[in-house]
Amino acid sequence: MPLVLYGSTISYFTGKLEAALRYKEIDYRLEPMRSQAQRGLIPQATGVFQMPALQLEDGRWLTDSTLILQWLDQAYPAYPLLPQDPVLRFVSLLLEDYADEWLWRPAMYYRWHYAPDAARLSRHISEELLSDMPGPVWLKQFFVRRRQRALFTVGDGVSADTQAHVEGIYFHTLAALEAMLANRPFMLGTRPSLVDIGFFGPMFRHFSQDPTAAVLMQERAPHTKAWVARMWASRGGQLQGELAPMLPQDFAPLLRDVGQAYLPYLLANAQAVAQGHKRFDVTLQGCAYRQVRASRYRLLCLEMLQHQFRALSASQRTELEVVLGSSGITSALRAILPARSGVDVATHSAFAPGLPMLGL
Repeated sequence: MPLVLYGSTISYFTGKLEAALRYKEIDYRLEPMRSQAQRGLIPQATGVFQMPALQLEDGRWLTDSTLILQWLDQAYPAYPLLPQDPVLRFVSLLLEDYADEWLWRPAMYYRWHYAPDAARLSRHISEELLSDMPGPVWLKQFFVRRRQRALFTVGDGVSADTQAHVEGIYFHTLAALEAMLANRPFMLGTRPSLVDIGFFGPMFRHFSQDPTAAVLMQERAPHTKAWVARMWASRGGQLQGELAPMLPQDFAPLLRDVGQAYLPYLLANAQAVAQGHKRFDVTLQGCAYRQVRASRYRLLCLEMLQHQFRALSASQRTELEVVLGSSGITSALRAILPARSGVDVATHSAFAPGLPMLGL
């Protein structure tokens, strides 16, 4: 029997996990949550409503796409996603987390800030996920747009003062990917890896399909657009490629953004959680964000990155510092956190109850 993937056909993380299952040639069935009963199934089974959730053949459930990918690589070792080299493996985990949690802001901004995008996506959600709810589609669309903007754009630090920076995150990412993918078929070599899967999440279901962002990708990054299609079509049994033995130098722009923006954001978020704040202010790359939503889940992300960093040997950490250069990443990885998520990162797994992505 195939695995059952509960999610949505426009979901960031559902598409990301689908690409991994397709590449690893694991049989699965996508089950959009069309009914109230289906939407109630996930929190009942996993302890949290988090999309996607994966149900195994034996009835067990997994949550959190990052942890699911790591579990899949162990349970289905054919066509691995994680590099064998410990340093390259750590950088892959770091960049996958960055793609998940930092590109989320521009992905949601482009989807819900622009009226044509918001109209298209709110209708899709109303018809796919809210089809059993009473009321006309236009009314559902209105409430979906209002909710999404309250949570993910104006309600999460996106304003007239930060709009240019949020758009810049997308432009810088496209430029970095375009430089890589003009020279090789996948980000780390001639076959997909965890880094490709991580960036595929926002690039597939958001940036390459939502109207405004898709036009920008087509104009600015044609090699990236071709890579999105190539990733969706990739099957491990049909590829004989290899990963690079070390991190290519053209990853430097992404690493700078991790060190200058994403990890400082995670540290500021940790401070807010420690102080019991639901929102906080932070200045990133010279841009002042106000009233950003605090997230205990993103504190857990930082804890797990630090745990993985500490698991490296002394010589591997030294090698990693050379690879990361002056990005500023290692100082954040060594920082003492002012709060804890409450999760034991040493034993936390895809089978453990997750934490909601937003909110304390």
